[in-house]
Formats: sequence, C-alpha cells, structure tokens
Amino acid sequence: EVRLVESGGDMVQPGGSLRLSCAASGFEFNNYDMAWVRQAPGKGPEWVATINIASSRTNYADSVKGRFTISRDNAQNAMYLQMNNLKPEDTGLYYCARPKWFTLDPLKGDFDFRGQGTQVTVSS
Repeated sequence: EVRLVESGGDMVQPGGSLRLSCAASGFEFNNYDMAWVRQAPGKGPEWVATINIASSRTNYADSVKGRFTISRDNAQNAMYLQMNNLKPEDTGLYYCARPKWFTLDPLKGDFDFRGQGTQVTVSS
C-alpha cells in the first residue's frame, strides 16, 4: 500500500520559516519524481515544487521561487520542503504527491497518490 505522510506544519508569523517532511512507503521511492502541492481554503490545488529522482532537477512555482527549497533523501524514503520568508498567502494544506505527469511552465500536473497533508498557517 502506497503511503505518504506529511509532518511539520504549524502556525508562524510572516517572515518565519518551516520545514515540512514527507515519509513515503509502499513503493520504490527512488524510482519516482515527487512533488509538493498546496491548497488554500476555497481554492484549487497549486503545485509548489517538484524534484526528480536524483535531485538534480527541481522546479518551483513562481510564487515560491527564492523562498522554498525542495529536497529528498532516497535512503530514508523522505522528501522535504524548506520554507523561508513565509507570507500569509502561503497559508494552506500542504501535501506531498507522486506525480503522474506535470508541466513546468506553469508548474502543474496530476498525481496518482497524495498524502493527507499538513496545515501551514502564516498569520500575525
């Protein structure tokens, strides 16, 4: 059974930082590109970042470029999202996903598995 479990979400003030983690199991993690996707209340999913198998290619939504960093550890079956200089508009449910496909410009796509998500709230 494929499982993706996120953690690390919290409430922070604008300008703060968070590091999200995703623990993967039930499939060969090092055979798949992975992604972080977020969804704000009342809005559709927004692809935030993707990373390829070897971590040699990363892609980011324009809204997070320069502030977020995606990474992975294939030995630990884990993926991470370091989020710096957080803004209120970054508020949402963040989940990790295994893409079926995605485009780069704009960054979007579809996934076959996703986790339940971890809530990030940026507010003063």
